[in-house]
Amino acid sequence: MDRSKVQEIIEQQVLTVAKAFEEKLDDEISALDRVDLDDIDALRERRLQQMKKMAEKRNRWISLGHGEYSEIQSEKDFFTVVKASERVVCHFYRENWPCKVIDKHMTILAKKHIETRFVKINAEKSPFLAEKLKIIVLPTLALIKNTKVDDYVVGFDELGGTDDFSTEELEERIARSQVIIFEGESSSLSLSKPHTRNVRQSERSDSDSD
Repeated sequence: MDRSKVQEIIEQQVLTVAKAFEEKLDDEISALDRVDLDDIDALRERRLQQMKKMAEKRNRWISLGHGEYSEIQSEKDFFTVVKASERVVCHFYRENWPCKVIDKHMTILAKKHIETRFVKINAEKSPFLAEKLKIIVLPTLALIKNTKVDDYVVGFDELGGTDDFSTEELEERIARSQVIIFEGESSSLSLSKPHTRNVRQSERSDSDSD
């Protein structure tokens, strides 16, 4: 996608979040029965500071490649990406239909969740990394926080077992590990986090078909 278009989408996303935050604070002000000018000024200052921090984060995320779904070309690059971004979703793929289904959803989520870096890497060309992370079934999404693989989404088993799951279903599954953040503090984030799965526990490779 043209980078200017990606930039436009990101701008719209940030404005949406900023507007929601502003409306929330305005509601807080309106709800106060008795408030003096100092209190109002303090609330507005807090809002300005938080919006400033949001803009700084946004600029940093864009500089790191957030907002786009990109391919990592080497195992060395994987470690560079993971160290640079606090949250990363990495798709270990091969050239088959199930992985192309994941690609479609990852492209959408990358634009929607600029707080997270979305990447993919060819598992067959990354034997050291695949062995280190025990990647067996493809596609596998490694959900990474603070340089650590915190969780995995292996195949389609958790998404209904078929390839016709929605982007929202994948989004909710990833959000349970808090590697992405839903706008409006979605109730999905309050769901209990599943135990980290070792991909060795899933030997069945229904999704790993050409």
